[in-house]
Amino acid sequence: MRFLNQQPAYDLTYNDVFMAPNRSSVKSRHDVDLTSRDGIDLPLPLVVANMTAISGRRMAETIARRGGIAVLPQDIPVDVVQQAIGRVKRAPIAFETPVTVSPSMTVGEEMALVNKRAHGVAVVVDEQNHPIGVIGPAQTEGVDRFLQVHDVMLTDLTVVDQHTEPQQVFEILDTTRHKLTIAVDDDKKLVGVMTAKGAVRCGIYKPAVDAQGRLRIGTAIGISGDAAARAEALLGAGADVLVMDTAHGHQERMIGALGQVRPVRDAYADRTGIRIPIVAGNVVTAQGTLDLLDAGADVVKVGVGPGAMCTTRMQTGVGRPQFSAVIECSEAAASVGGAIWADGGVRHPRDVALALAGGAGSVMIGSWFAGTYESTGALLVDPEGRSYKESFGMASARAVRNRTRQQSSYERARAALFEEGISSSRMYLDPVRPGVEDLLDWITAGVRSSCTYAGARSLGEFHEKAVVGVQSPSGYEEGRPLPVSWA
Repeated sequence: MRFLNQQPAYDLTYNDVFMAPNRSSVKSRHDVDLTSRDGIDLPLPLVVANMTAISGRRMAETIARRGGIAVLPQDIPVDVVQQAIGRVKRAPIAFETPVTVSPSMTVGEEMALVNKRAHGVAVVVDEQNHPIGVIGPAQTEGVDRFLQVHDVMLTDLTVVDQHTEPQQVFEILDTTRHKLTIAVDDDKKLVGVMTAKGAVRCGIYKPAVDAQGRLRIGTAIGISGDAAARAEALLGAGADVLVMDTAHGHQERMIGALGQVRPVRDAYADRTGIRIPIVAGNVVTAQGTLDLLDAGADVVKVGVGPGAMCTTRMQTGVGRPQFSAVIECSEAAASVGGAIWADGGVRHPRDVALALAGGAGSVMIGSWFAGTYESTGALLVDPEGRSYKESFGMASARAVRNRTRQQSSYERARAALFEEGISSSRMYLDPVRPGVEDLLDWITAGVRSSCTYAGARSLGEFHEKAVVGVQSPSGYEEGRPLPVSWA
C-alpha cells in the first residue's frame, strides 16, 4: 500500500482516508479471492469478536458456513464451551441448523425461540425427530399465544435429501414458492433447512472447514488463571483457533501466558499432526507486535480503544487511531513472517476494505454484529417498536462481574469499580440487513469491489496495489449517501 499524497505526521482513523482507483483488468468482483492473509486461510477474512453479547454457537455456525470464524468468549465455562464446539462440529455444512419445536409447545414459546434466525421459521418435529410441519410469522400473526403449535403449523412441506445441491434447492423453492426446504437423512430425520437466499449464498461463499470437513470455530483464553489447562481442554474439544485475549496485550502476564499455552499447542500438534494457530492481543505498536510474535503468537490482534463499547481512550488517554495502528503493526508482523487481525473501529464495509488494504490478515468485528438475529442476546423491542439487542463491552463492570464470578463478593465488587467499557447499549437491528449473513453480503460486496478498483485478484495483491489518500472531515462527509433529498 502507498499514499497518494504525503503521509501526515499524525495518526489516522479509517474516516481520515480514502482509496484511489487504479487501472484494472479484473472483470468481475467474483474473480477476487478473499482468502485471509493470516496463515489461517479463512475463505472470508472476517472474525466475530469474542464478546459475550455477540459470539455464541449460532453465530459461529452461521459465520463459518460463509467462510469466516467466530471466537467464543473467555468468560464462558470450559464445559459449556466444549458443548458449543461439539454442536458446531456436528452441524451441517450447507444446510442451516434449524430451530425445532414440538407440536405441543405453545405459540408463545415458539415465538421466543425463532428470533435467532432471520427467516423466523421453526420446524416442528415428532419424538423421533421427523419433520411434521413448519411455523413462522404468517402462522403466528394475531393468534392466541396459548394455542399449541400443531393448531397453526403448516404441514405442506418441501422435503429434500440432505445431499441435494443448493442450486437444485433453489429451483425447487422457485417452483413450490415455499419459504424453505427441509433436508432429511435416510431415516427421514431432520438434518437442516435452506432458504432460496441461502441456496444462492452457497454458490457465492465457501465454508470455513477443518481437515475433517467440519465447520471451524475459535475460542478465547484469558491470561489470568490456568491458561494451559484451558487450552488443553479446548484443543481436545476441537477448537480451531486459540485467542489469548486481554485489553492490554503488551504486558508480562501475556508473555507468560503465551509461554504456558505454546507448549500445550505444540504437544497437541505432535499428537495429531494439526497445528492450531495462536492469536494474542491487543496491541497498537510495532514493538508490541514483535514481542507477542516472539513469545509464541502466530497472529497479533491490533486495536486499543476503537470499539463501540470501549471507553479506554476517554478514560485513560491510551489507544491509537486504528488505521495507523494496522499499518505499523502489519509491517512489523510481516518482517518476521507473522500476521495481524485488525480488531475494532469497523462500522462500514469501507472500513473492512481499508483494514485489509493496510495489511490486516483478517478483520475482527464486534458491535456491528451485535445487532443481528444470530448474536447471543435476547431480541428486545423499544417503545417505538424498533428491534434491538443489548450489548456491553468486555471490560465493562457487567463483564467483569461475569468474569470474576468465582471470587468473593467483596473481590467482585472491588474489580467492578474499575471498568473500561459500556455495560449496556442498544444495538438496533437494521431493517434492511437484520441478519449477520445480510451484513456479510454487504461487506463482501464492498471489499470485492474495492479489490477490483485497485486491480487486485487477491488480498495479497490488494495490499500491494492499494493507493490511499488523506481527506478532511468534509471529504468524508461528501462520500456519505443521503437517505432523503437535501432540498
